[in-house]
Amino acid sequence: MANLGVSASLDTGSLTWDFAALTDPGRVRANNEDTIAFDASLGLVLLADGMGGYNGGEVASGMAIALLQASFGRWLAHAGPTANPRAVRRALQAGTDEANAAILEAGVANMQLQGMGTTLVLAAFGSKRAIVGHIGDSRCYRLRNEKLEQLTRDHSLLQEQLDAGAITPEQAILSPHRNLVTRALGIERHVELEMHEHNVKPGDLFLLCSDGLSEMVPDAQLFTLLLQDIGLSEKATLLVSTANDNGGRDNISVVLARAGSGEALEASG
Repeated sequence: MANLGVSASLDTGSLTWDFAALTDPGRVRANNEDTIAFDASLGLVLLADGMGGYNGGEVASGMAIALLQASFGRWLAHAGPTANPRAVRRALQAGTDEANAAILEAGVANMQLQGMGTTLVLAAFGSKRAIVGHIGDSRCYRLRNEKLEQLTRDHSLLQEQLDAGAITPEQAILSPHRNLVTRALGIERHVELEMHEHNVKPGDLFLLCSDGLSEMVPDAQLFTLLLQDIGLSEKATLLVSTANDNGGRDNISVVLARAGSGEALEASG
């Protein structure tokens, strides 16, 4: 397992944020095409699940995360931490456009990378809100008051079939089309980052994950694991090990972000 930046934190004034991240190749695949990152100073969390032959997935996901992190960092340094949500959305879409163009161009320049692409899920955390964006079937969940809610809706053929009533949830579990996404970064000239703003309360726990977790760990079990009274890094390890115990058929990546009360932190310190 590769552990990234456990226990990093961000203080936005009224809320504090703690982060932990973990990625693992799983039990079946030799290489890991997922890339994860978070920047506590920016309140930015990023996760990409790459696809494509001859290491193309690794290249695509790595490019997406590196370019988005750099782009948003430059923008936030200029705009400042009090930038309004609409401006944050524009900056995230601009960074997505930049990454999309770069991945496309790299595929054209190198035949071995042709057709590579990646899913993307991200979150920008502030003092009172979280802006969550995604492309493809990587997901974001929020645990609040012992209720788990999926905040993203997969851009996938399977989700379209479910929405149309063509298949039942029970049939979806056995569907051969589970991994076919209808939207990905680096495939077409333009791709929209679907974004939604969510209010945040102290105690909220956000989970961003690749389908290597969501395919292996049913929501009911995911809920139980996230409720465990353990630290964030231990929780990330538990999620990944459970996905491996359940089969580990794909790369597994998780990023956790937990909101805490700044006042409570001062009192306890």
